[in-house]
Amino acid sequence: MEIVKRPEPPTGLRRRLWRLPIPLYRMGLGALLGRRVMLLTHTGRVSGLPRQAVIEVVDHDGHGYLAASGFGVRADWYRNVVASPEVTVQVGGHVHQVTAVPLPAEAGADLMARYASRHPAAARRLCRIMGYAVDGSQEDYREVGRHVPFVRFVPRESRR
Repeated sequence: MEIVKRPEPPTGLRRRLWRLPIPLYRMGLGALLGRRVMLLTHTGRVSGLPRQAVIEVVDHDGHGYLAASGFGVRADWYRNVVASPEVTVQVGGHVHQVTAVPLPAEAGADLMARYASRHPAAARRLCRIMGYAVDGSQEDYREVGRHVPFVRFVPRESRR
């Protein structure tokens, strides 16, 4: 794995393109987007206002939804959920009250390797977007996963 160039979070037109699915969720059409993306509603760490972002669901298990911050710890949504972890996610047509729990680097390594084995083309594309050159080996994907922050969105009712 080689870090080619870590991109900055998108601005301007690129930011608008990344946010295109948000109006679909607002119109109640989130089910059209399937279970691989989710609408994250969180609180701005500076403004205190509600914010929304669409992020990819890397995995879903009995303990919640898992997502990666492709733009690292500089991504606004990531910094916001670390500051205020009580958030809402909508996956498909279902809304869940969840708590955002950052994962340790080694858990991220395991997640990225599993993701790459299930979605090889998407994993290569995702790594390229995030600024990593990979050779396609599981160890390369594990190394990317150690550098990318992952978050588990745990349903609040299961945290009791």
